Amino acid sequence: MANYSAILMFRTNSLSEGDIYEILSNSRRRETIRHLSAVRDCSVSLRELSVAIATAETGQSPPPQTARESVRSSLHQTHLPKLTELGVVNYDCDTRTVTLRDHARDVDRYMTVITPYGLTWAELYQALGVFSLLTVLASLLEAPLVGAIDPLLWISGSLVAFAVAIATQLWSNRWTVLRALQR
Repeated sequence: MANYSAILMFRTNSLSEGDIYEILSNSRRRETIRHLSAVRDCSVSLRELSVAIATAETGQSPPPQTARESVRSSLHQTHLPKLTELGVVNYDCDTRTVTLRDHARDVDRYMTVITPYGLTWAELYQALGVFSLLTVLASLLEAPLVGAIDPLLWISGSLVAFAVAIATQLWSNRWTVLRALQR
């Protein structure tokens, strides 16, 4: 957890760890942030958000009416006011629309698995993929220096880099689980 704290300390107006853990302690608040992050830059109606969360909870599409009503009620009365107070979302009670705010990034960092270097694993894999693709393409186009090495060798090196990244992720996840079990 120290890595997460160090990342957040650079921002002076970030949420405290206690607030973040309080937000993450409830599945409906987590799903709210996930859903809003997926639609980014758009406001979502309370109805749409309730349907999305009820679908996630029940596994049924469309979810039962009682599940939608339960989710809508708890979001309106409890979760959205709490998230608004903490600056994670903006909930307009009159129009019943919800949008993400700046502090959602603070919470998102805790919802995403981070490498030891402060990147998400997804970002690391994307960077490896783009670098590998560009290197092989440069080799096929016989670019200076890179073109002197057979593309098959570059492809093999890329696969090794992915294998090392995957092994590192699995190893770090194993140690994280073992440390959590020891507590």
